[in-house]
Amino acid sequence: MAATAVIVIDMLNPYDHEDAEPLMASVRRVLPQLRQLVDAATRHDLEIVYVNDNHGDWSAGRPELVARALGGNAPDLVEPIVPAEHLPFVVKARHSIFYQTLLEYMLRQEGIDRIMLTGQVTEQCILYSALDGYVRHFDVVVSRDCVAHIEEEFAEAALKMMERNMHAEVASTVEEALELL
Repeated sequence: MAATAVIVIDMLNPYDHEDAEPLMASVRRVLPQLRQLVDAATRHDLEIVYVNDNHGDWSAGRPELVARALGGNAPDLVEPIVPAEHLPFVVKARHSIFYQTLLEYMLRQEGIDRIMLTGQVTEQCILYSALDGYVRHFDVVVSRDCVAHIEEEFAEAALKMMERNMHAEVASTVEEALELL
């Protein structure tokens, strides 16, 4: 079986942007399953990596992004998924988790060849990260109930594209995703 890493994408969000309301509603629905998946990955001793947008702050790292998100409009959506200090944390500036980050190098060093993408936003950062993972020859897995969206219609289209064009395994539920671990 392929060595798998669970990647938690952009969950440190202050929700102070134009599309925050629909995104927060979606995050509320997926947060319990996402937490369940991260806990299961911990129990299975899988690599868990947090990758988060720097929101244009070039000096921001884990402490600053955690503080900003917890001080934002929905700390209840952030607190349950704050990364443990011992977990790898990668800062990104664009949509893809791979674009000009050290993530691919780190995953290769750890012998990872399959990535399970979780977090937000399905039709943006999850989609672009899935494509970049696919072109880098990672197997890609996504659980529908561990990714949040802004536009449901676009998210469904993105999941279909991941499955069809990137040969991603798209699990319907977190339970199904856990079987893939």
